[in-house]
Amino acid sequence: MEAFSNVGNVELVEGRKISRSIIKDKDILLVRSVTKVDKGLIANSNIKFVGTATIGSDHIDKSYLNSNNIFFSDAAGCNSDAVAEYVFTSIFEVLKNNLEIKGKTIGIVGHGNIGSRVTNLSKALGLKVLVNDPPLKRMNQNLEFSELDELMDADIITLHVPLNMGGPDSTIHLFDYSRLGKLKDGTVLINASRGQVIDNNALQKIIDIKNLNVILDVWENEPNINTMLLEKVKIATPHIAGYSYEGKVNGTVMIYNSLCEFLNIKPEWKPTQKQAEVLNLPERFDSLEGLLHKLFTKIFPIRNDDTDLRRILNFSETEKGKYFDLLRKDYLLRKEFINYKIKKGNLTPDLLNTLNKFRFILEN
Repeated sequence: MEAFSNVGNVELVEGRKISRSIIKDKDILLVRSVTKVDKGLIANSNIKFVGTATIGSDHIDKSYLNSNNIFFSDAAGCNSDAVAEYVFTSIFEVLKNNLEIKGKTIGIVGHGNIGSRVTNLSKALGLKVLVNDPPLKRMNQNLEFSELDELMDADIITLHVPLNMGGPDSTIHLFDYSRLGKLKDGTVLINASRGQVIDNNALQKIIDIKNLNVILDVWENEPNINTMLLEKVKIATPHIAGYSYEGKVNGTVMIYNSLCEFLNIKPEWKPTQKQAEVLNLPERFDSLEGLLHKLFTKIFPIRNDDTDLRRILNFSETEKGKYFDLLRKDYLLRKEFINYKIKKGNLTPDLLNTLNKFRFILEN
């Protein structure tokens, strides 16, 4: 609200409660992912600008906006580092009893802002990387691509695709029962993209058969998620992979600047910068992976988020969805790795290089 108060009068409304009656006399609509913006919401309104402070925009009917000369802006890339950090924090937590990941294979489905970061970090850790991204492949990007079926033998598979509702690059149930059945036993499967990319009912049926190590941040039918599946996954979080302070600030800045450009006014708001925190390394660690696991979980205690979400099992069916939304609404934004300083000390060049790749600040 602070960023936009100098632009005009601001009214705050819960995302799922935004209605035609509320916005009919408004000029600007700013949302996050829970608000469906389409003809049903904004027809016959005064809305001239729609902004979503999210990297995904499948909740926005962009064709309708375009055909009605309504300007649209998203925040693509704003929390890419946060999601990449979520991926590796969760991988290291799931594999903490066998952290020798160097030489393992990771399959990365989708190679945009997030997937490309995951690739760079994977290589820094010595992982073999396989990338699948048909649209980028057609664009002849200077990158070696693999067919999706080639990724099924990977030790780790992580999904970073948009939600495409149809066409040659449809991602609805990209991982259906048939494809899930091709995964090798014990695969670590991560979805921090969109819930519908994996058929959750199929995953519930096959997860034990294939002994899959599943990490889910996104779910079909949010906020009314499949709680039987929830009980089977290794790590479960309520769509917060990108919920970092920096991600929120980046998204706000991007939408604010876009709105100022649309209104032809000079941007005046600047976010408050947080000071970096000194992070002391443990005196003893058995391996680079062991050290990273300790660092990651100290900064981002992901098991706390997992525990919070599993409490949904104690709620009635009518209250579960409300609790899921509340977890997101009241989420305490974490700081990204770039906000932590580490003394170089006697650390090896390989370790320093890895810490640098993960954007830690290294000091003498």
